[in-house]
Amino acid sequence: MTGGLVLSGLRRRFGDLVALRDLTFDVAGGVVTGFLGPNGAGKTTTMRAIFGLTDLDGGTITWDGRPVDESMRRRFGYMPEERGLYPTMRVGDQVEYLGRLHGLSALDARRSAQRWLERLGIADRVADRVEDLSHGNQQRVQLASALVHEPELLVLDEPLAGLDPTGIDDIGAVLVEQARHGRGVLFSSHQLDQVEDLCEQVVIIDHGQLVVRGTVDELASAGPPRLRVRVEGDRDGSWAESLSGVTVSEVRGGEVRLVLDPGVDSSAVLAAAAHVGRVTEFSLQRRRMSEVFREAVR
Repeated sequence: MTGGLVLSGLRRRFGDLVALRDLTFDVAGGVVTGFLGPNGAGKTTTMRAIFGLTDLDGGTITWDGRPVDESMRRRFGYMPEERGLYPTMRVGDQVEYLGRLHGLSALDARRSAQRWLERLGIADRVADRVEDLSHGNQQRVQLASALVHEPELLVLDEPLAGLDPTGIDDIGAVLVEQARHGRGVLFSSHQLDQVEDLCEQVVIIDHGQLVVRGTVDELASAGPPRLRVRVEGDRDGSWAESLSGVTVSEVRGGEVRLVLDPGVDSSAVLAAAAHVGRVTEFSLQRRRMSEVFREAVR
């Protein structure tokens, strides 16, 4: 199963606030696409527009070359950032009910709900009320609800928020698995390390407009040379701040990431680091997604 979602020239204004400014990008079938941007950039508005939950002032949204309508949306799966579950409803009944809303028979909805609850590790909570679950388990129920009808496209708004590492691994594995089955997957997240690990393609928007788009490999390899340096006993990388043609991109746990201007000799950087202390790491690096993001919205 393959398909393609194309958003073209999306415009949306709320009073004086322009939420979307001629936003254009696509989500290919078989690809996990990370949808990034600072708070208020227009990500949730875009996702809601795909499902007709937000009216557009202009632009088109198509699936496989045809305008998206209500019948198509029944074949999509949506996981909103805000909790979209009935808190007092039993877990199994909840997922089953949402499967019925997407057109499954009672028997197929029950079987699919059970299969997805088992796949997501919460089959033992099938009779519990949603409100009695932890945040992480509620996220799993939300994902099961988005998947119960085997959608052709998955759209997920912050599905990894508030999860522990095990939860992130479990949900991330499901997203990659869905893409391998040919489904389009679009998800937003502020957890950029996970985006880098899970996604093949990344779209970054700011103030409602596209600022960066490309594969993770393309974005990580682009730009000027970058170094990762670690000096024993140094935690803040202040030794690099006065180097000509060198920008401190990020300092994390004593690891200093540097961006070099054209023509800067890396051996001069190494000498400056060695002057401070014993250099325990010195290597050329690709851009992290956090660096791509910062530079895109700076």
